[in-house]
Amino acid sequence: MIQHPYNILAERPVDAAAIDSLHELAFGPGRFARAASILREGTAHDAALSFVALAGERMIGSVRLTPIRIGGRPALLLGPLAVVPEWKGRGAGKALMRTAVAAAAAAGHQVILLVGDEPYYGPFGFRPLAPYRITLPAPADPARVLVCGLVEGALDGLSGMATRA
Repeated sequence: MIQHPYNILAERPVDAAAIDSLHELAFGPGRFARAASILREGTAHDAALSFVALAGERMIGSVRLTPIRIGGRPALLLGPLAVVPEWKGRGAGKALMRTAVAAAAAAGHQVILLVGDEPYYGPFGFRPLAPYRITLPAPADPARVLVCGLVEGALDGLSGMATRA
């Protein structure tokens, strides 16, 4: 078994400032104009489904899940997923992903949406649907709009505008 030099823990209120700094570092000031950010705006993430990676006391990564709706159906929006630059490629992002997806499934959620690259997120069960089957409140490359069904049939008939919950 591989031992990782970090731990994955549930996000705590004390982590908020470090997560904000990580998002600034990872995505810069333009992050607020992105479709996923606009969709999250004004909606609190689900703290029970959001996680941090800690190396000792230092937060090195974070992932959040936020309740949304897709065509009126309940879903979750994953993101941002971010890891500090010097820890990229060491498995923390993948561990955060596995933890978040498993927690969402265990909590009874059926669908997770994200905007990202299929080669990275595909192994976690994310895939694109037909272009523009799901639309976002701002322009997004339809090939990067990915969904993961957490239960059998969850993606059947899924379509429409992604909106705040």
